Amino acid sequence: MLKTATIHARIDPRLKRQAETVLEKVGLSASQAINVFYRLIVSNNGLPFPVRIPNAETRKALEDIKAGRNVKTAKSPEEFYKAIGLD
Repeated sequence: MLKTATIHARIDPRLKRQAETVLEKVGLSASQAINVFYRLIVSNNGLPFPVRIPNAETRKALEDIKAGRNVKTAKSPEEFYKAIGLD
């Protein structure tokens, strides 16, 4: 039985450099990080984070934000909480 297997994946070079910079800071190689990711997939019996398809309300809100419609801003967290009724 093989002790290793090879994965070939195409990825944006800039994203790869950015990710490997972060991994280096935590002491992991790309191969080690992929191993961790695969172990988490197995232990979770799926992706180790939620992946959801946005519902109609969320899709509309995202479209509105991209188009600049119904966008509200706040100058501080307190102002935001007050605007949404959590003051």
